[in-house]
Amino acid sequence: MDWLINLFTTQDSVAHIALLYSLVIAVGVLLGKIKIGGISLGVTFVLFAGIVAGHVGFTAPTPILSFLQDFGLILFVFCIGLQVGPGFFESFKKGGVTLNLLATATVLLNVLVMFACYYIFFDTSNRVNLPMMVGTLYGAVTNTPGLGAANEALTSVFGAGKAPQIANGYACAYPLGVLGIIGATIAIRYITRTNLKEEEEKLNEAEEENPHAKPHAMTLKVTNAYIAGRTLQEISDFLNRDIVCTHLFHDGELTTPLKDTVFEMGDEAHIVCAEADAEAIKAFIGPEVEASWKEADEKSKSPLVSKRIIVTNPKMNGKTLGKMHFSSVYGVNVTRISRQGMDLFASRDHHFHIGDRVLVVGPEDNVNRVADLMGNSVKSLNAPNIATIFIGIIIGILFGSIPLAIPGMPVPLKLGIAGGPLIIAILIGRFGYRIKLVTYTTTSANMMLREIGLVLFLASVGIKAGAGFWETVVAGDGLKYVYTGFIITVVPILIIGTIARLKYKFNYFTIMGMIAGTYTDPPALAYANASCSKEAPAVGYSTVYPLSMFLRIFAAQIIVLFFCS
Repeated sequence: MDWLINLFTTQDSVAHIALLYSLVIAVGVLLGKIKIGGISLGVTFVLFAGIVAGHVGFTAPTPILSFLQDFGLILFVFCIGLQVGPGFFESFKKGGVTLNLLATATVLLNVLVMFACYYIFFDTSNRVNLPMMVGTLYGAVTNTPGLGAANEALTSVFGAGKAPQIANGYACAYPLGVLGIIGATIAIRYITRTNLKEEEEKLNEAEEENPHAKPHAMTLKVTNAYIAGRTLQEISDFLNRDIVCTHLFHDGELTTPLKDTVFEMGDEAHIVCAEADAEAIKAFIGPEVEASWKEADEKSKSPLVSKRIIVTNPKMNGKTLGKMHFSSVYGVNVTRISRQGMDLFASRDHHFHIGDRVLVVGPEDNVNRVADLMGNSVKSLNAPNIATIFIGIIIGILFGSIPLAIPGMPVPLKLGIAGGPLIIAILIGRFGYRIKLVTYTTTSANMMLREIGLVLFLASVGIKAGAGFWETVVAGDGLKYVYTGFIITVVPILIIGTIARLKYKFNYFTIMGMIAGTYTDPPALAYANASCSKEAPAVGYSTVYPLSMFLRIFAAQIIVLFFCS
């Protein structure tokens, strides 16, 4: 049995370290799936499993723990940057500006409330208390990347191995943080006297008034000699307008034309186009006539189908949904867009990117035409672009290591291994295609890398913090971290949520999504989605999530370097 004892006690062996991380991560992930009141802590429970392991002395050498912690953080934030990058800059357009300003105000209020709690409830002469409050802040707002950024900044201020274990404050505040976000969101409904049925009816009305171009169908007789002998593709290119020819009646035969189908004089073509383009198309092709093949047309109508299409055509990169006229020209509706595991609202201003998954509903022939237009070649996306990820990490680490001297700060400001890779990943995710970098990764690949990075980080932080957990939390200020964390969670939501509802008149469901996105909290989004049959919560979430994630990480370093040094 000595071999088994040695496996658990010889800390510097590879087998022991692998066993330690495997046990902590497996136990944490499994326990994190347990739901209480319909809410679970998810993968964050790995932190608590690590704390227990560290507390009972089941640990590893500190240099190993530190390396895996930092490398996990780099992987985590870089994959988040790739995920949010494509939509980061678009989120500031039109209505998104106001939502992002409200999200920014919420982040700022979280920080201000944290400082208020620090000065009211804690001994300010103790240098450790403010860093612990930073950990409490990030537990209260359920933001793990911010915890990582704060940890890294504290190491540069206090020195390696001397930084306070702020994960203890994070662990105390996190559970009530998850509950507080949902509870405060519900409270806003009663404060503003919001009727959920009325809010959903307003969403229905707004949907009906959506200013998409109206479709126009007509049967035209080819009388323009210029068209004779030319293909449908050539005619469409010459018109420079989006048109779909669903049927062509030629010499008594009804066919569904393809892009290389040749038109001849006297043909009857059934055209679908935007209503605004109808007159110009009619003037070019020929007069509108009564179809002489109605019976055949009725028999040839395609049934409605729903199909998931993947954008793989490089020409689609950056194009907006509104300018594609899918509804008016192709007779199909785009009902949902997914990017890197995030469901995005199919708004007219949505920019397509390689790898987007688009749910399209309409006649089968037209849906297939849209699929051909978008590429829909799954095979071309399956190859992993791992080189891009590590090139980005290299650039991100170099960028994050650049010292920025700021007057009044005892140490230069660095974006570090959290901020640097995050910013570079956002830029690569949005503009990488311009420098021939293939930035697309499948949703499963991105989630796998991200989750591996996250659990390595959480396990390492928990194991390191576990040794002093009892003294710091249970026998120390643990209760203070719990109730101050709850205050940090709830107060900004009540203030900003009420302002968003009463002053800016945002739909309540949009506000629910905005709050979930600002706190980067998936359980809150799940609750919002369950409360509404429309996409409004997803709109609010995806609009503010990219900027909020960036601000949370950046604020962590600013707070530590300015106020904890």
